[in-house]
Amino acid sequence: MTFLVTGATGKVGRHVVDHLLRAGRRVRALTRNPGGADLPGPVEVVRGDLTDPGTLGPAFEGVEGAHLLTAGGDDYDTLRTGPELARLAERAGVRRVALLWNGQVGPVEEAFAASGVEWTRLQPVDFMGNTLTWAPAIRAEGEVREPFADVPGGIVDEADVGAVAAAVLVRGGHAGRTYVLTGPQTLSRRRRLAVIAEVTGRPLRLVELTEEQARESWRQAGHGEELIELLTSWQRDPPPESVSISPAVREITGREPRSFTEWVAEHAAHFGARA
Repeated sequence: MTFLVTGATGKVGRHVVDHLLRAGRRVRALTRNPGGADLPGPVEVVRGDLTDPGTLGPAFEGVEGAHLLTAGGDDYDTLRTGPELARLAERAGVRRVALLWNGQVGPVEEAFAASGVEWTRLQPVDFMGNTLTWAPAIRAEGEVREPFADVPGGIVDEADVGAVAAAVLVRGGHAGRTYVLTGPQTLSRRRRLAVIAEVTGRPLRLVELTEEQARESWRQAGHGEELIELLTSWQRDPPPESVSISPAVREITGREPRSFTEWVAEHAAHFGARA
């Protein structure tokens, strides 16, 4: 059986690939740039773009299950090609898909809900790996500039999200389900920085931005207005499910999710940890 992984070079996709390979499955990875994929040797790498369904026909051929992004393109906006993706999956005989939520239910989720393909929506609240965006400022200045510093949120190791996606695709039994994915605790940005300081042995400070300062910072980083609006609303006033702990990682994988302290210890060199 072949399993298709879209976004295979991204934060979660690489882990989905790894977990499928460990389970002894054949993996086909979809990427817009096969030459730069740098994926394990057994992986079949194919070119395609989720924003252009005309490039995807061969990618779905002979596929048992697919890990699908719900956002794409250079600006990572919500995909509008959901109906075409669902039709391609149905025609190819794909049995089940794991849909990686991007913060809102959009055309991809709606199209698969109306299709004959088994679907499961995975809702990671926030990735621990996103904290790596702090690394350059921490190394250079020992500080982080962020808005909404004391708003708590559930964060999850993207490796755990990859493990959940692989289990859903291989084992089945999760049709029509939505799973919020978190680690074992909720942490505000201020508390996350404190954990990094603890693990790395470095004194670090947080400079809290106003909402408008944060919006301007995201614009300068090249984010589109749709994504900026999503980031602002999510960080300022997160939904209830993002500030509670979900048992989904444990229930689906059979093991506890990794803590943020464990994640930081693994990535300490990025933050300039003292020897």
